[in-house]
Amino acid sequence: MTENGRDRVRFGVAEVTGPSMVPTLLHGDRLVVRYGALVRPGDVVVFRHPFQQDLLVVKRAVERRPGGWWMLGDNPFNETGDSTVYGPVPEDLVLATAVLRLRPRGPGQRSLRARLSWLLSAARPLRADSSASRRLRAR
Repeated sequence: MTENGRDRVRFGVAEVTGPSMVPTLLHGDRLVVRYGALVRPGDVVVFRHPFQQDLLVVKRAVERRPGGWWMLGDNPFNETGDSTVYGPVPEDLVLATAVLRLRPRGPGQRSLRARLSWLLSAARPLRADSSASRRLRAR
């Protein structure tokens, strides 16, 4: 998509459900995602599930393999629902890369100190983590 001869960047918001990306992402976190961004090993990405394409999935792109990207969750104790089950994810199913994590405020965070602590940690940039990519490749 272009506007006045320049590419128009599209952003959106996705919500994380489940424990597969713990400790990087927690259930209920929201992600600011960039559609159509170049995927690099170590990026957290949003893609359509290869067998259930109405389901959007958040995982880490570990490496490019024949047939697409190898996707794994960061949680080593939750090994279901990633490329170990459905193989490489074709590139045309990869929709976006995550650029920012937004953590919701917990219901028990009522004191000023708790609210300030949340405010300082709620938004975190998500960059490609090549060390996670190497660690996950070993699984």
